Amino acid sequence: MDSLSPTRTCDPWSVHSAKTLGEAGGGFVLTALQSKILGLLGQTCGAERRYLVGQLGISPTELEREIAALRHMEKVRGELREGKKFVTQW
Repeated sequence: MDSLSPTRTCDPWSVHSAKTLGEAGGGFVLTALQSKILGLLGQTCGAERRYLVGQLGISPTELEREIAALRHMEKVRGELREGKKFVTQW
């Protein structure tokens, strides 16, 4: 599935759709895994992807899918710190 439909974290149309549907429906409903990701990011003020993979016990591919969904909802964003990529809350 990943080779046929790769994860796209930067997709303006997905961001627009997520915001429009989130506002129309009264907000977003997060999965349990998405809630855990946001909780970890809140505790750590941002983390590298490998840290999140280790803490959550999931594959890097699964993390990328969840990060893409959260990014489209504007719940998380990427940030460079000392040349390293971190995921932080929006």
